[in-house]
Amino acid sequence: MQISTILYRLSIALWFGGASLFTFVLTPAIFRSYNRDVAGGIVGVLFPGYFRWGLACGVVALVSLFIARGRHLPASATIIALMLAITAVQAFVIEPKAAELKREIPSFETTPPDHPLRAQFRKLHGISAVGNLGVIGGGLVLVVLF
Repeated sequence: MQISTILYRLSIALWFGGASLFTFVLTPAIFRSYNRDVAGGIVGVLFPGYFRWGLACGVVALVSLFIARGRHLPASATIIALMLAITAVQAFVIEPKAAELKREIPSFETTPPDHPLRAQFRKLHGISAVGNLGVIGGGLVLVVLF
């Protein structure tokens, strides 16, 4: 097996596994263990690194896929490109806007849920969550089918 094939499989597994772990294990555990403001602060500190991790894994996967010229190259490359695009939007558009909104909201525990800033934050969070599930779904397809 070529090193490029190993790097491809490893980067996809690390991206998919890291996203799944962060989404389904780490974040819920943090929110169960701390109040909403503290948990949101912790997760907010982790998000930039989380998105950089995804971008790095995606770039390595895409480059190594082209070097390996795998059997499912067009389909895999398309899925990886979509996952990278979603992650880039999360990293460079959504997360900075959400972080700015969080700084403007004194407390998620005391600010009413219908407050306009919370509504904006909730919308961004929803878009990011759907994107994150898309990345995880793409990773699952790459791990299981290809």
